[in-house]
Amino acid sequence: MAVRFTLPIQVTAADIDELEHVSNQVYLRWVLDVATGHSAHLGWDTPKYLELGAAFVVRRHELDYLAPVKLGDEIRAETWVPTWRAASCTRMTEVLRGDQIVLRAQTTWAFMDLVSQRPIRIPEQLRVLFNVAA
Repeated sequence: MAVRFTLPIQVTAADIDELEHVSNQVYLRWVLDVATGHSAHLGWDTPKYLELGAAFVVRRHELDYLAPVKLGDEIRAETWVPTWRAASCTRMTEVLRGDQIVLRAQTTWAFMDLVSQRPIRIPEQLRVLFNVAA
């Protein structure tokens, strides 16, 4: 069973668009920030992936914007990896204000060899780590 990782988010004035709510581009940045934060929390930051010679890269994002977020809102992002394939995984993300989900996202990540730029099998140690650790 996948374990959720939580990242508190501070909404800043720079995140707000001309309609006075968080820009769609910022939500995407948060989806990426919580994913990389999760990986780093588990000991897999960029230098560790570079040392391995392989890393996760985005193949697809799907974002559902469910409610606006405004300056001053207290929010958090939660992410987990429920689905694994040989060379890819699906990561789910929710951005929440209290108990209200304001964004739901699904990202497909491919595990790529950094030299050949081709997908490779995800190491078992990563599969286990993302499924049992928080």
